[in-house]
Amino acid sequence: MSRIATPAIGRRHALRGGLVVAVAGLSAAADGPAARAAARSATPRQTEGPFYPVDWSGDADADLVQVHGEAARATGRILHLRGRVVGLDGSPRAGARVEIWQCDAQGVYRHPRDERGGRRREPGFQGRGFCSADADGAYGFRTIRPVAYPGRTPHIHVKVTAPGHATLVTQAYVDGEPQNERDAVLNAIRDPRQRASVIMRLEPAERIEAGALAGLFDIVLA
Repeated sequence: MSRIATPAIGRRHALRGGLVVAVAGLSAAADGPAARAAARSATPRQTEGPFYPVDWSGDADADLVQVHGEAARATGRILHLRGRVVGLDGSPRAGARVEIWQCDAQGVYRHPRDERGGRRREPGFQGRGFCSADADGAYGFRTIRPVAYPGRTPHIHVKVTAPGHATLVTQAYVDGEPQNERDAVLNAIRDPRQRASVIMRLEPAERIEAGALAGLFDIVLA
């Protein structure tokens, strides 16, 4: 699969059949009246945080679980993160650049400030990745289920750029995490409906990859 142009989740795995079904179902659901109504509310903005990646060279594609040139694969449970990028009218934003970054399963970011003091990140976890939304606005990543670290509930940072829109930085959270109730960044979103829009439910994704999870995170640009 292309490194950038499509939801390139399973670049080193034969997962295309399950992924096509999943994305097709997502596109169909996103055309319904409920999805169009939800699209009228823009995804809330969140802090970029102190660990935005400083290096996008090398392996920075949509598969964060396997790093080119590394024998070890990332630890943690695999997560297939997918969704659509749309405007307030619900129309797709084809070609939007979607970036994600997150800590590894040990809670360490791929960032020089988080690797000081003897903290060592997993070399088999890419830590950041990007792809471009396809003609339907669909994007996808193969990563790991986010983990908590001191002071933060599990989350994945997301940054989206698209022509005609201001850059959006937000975060994707996991439904049911007990730390959600006391996470200051998440709860800075005062509107309950807006807060709920950045919390994704994770489901088993055996049809895509054995033992994996799937999460749906749609993005609405103002």
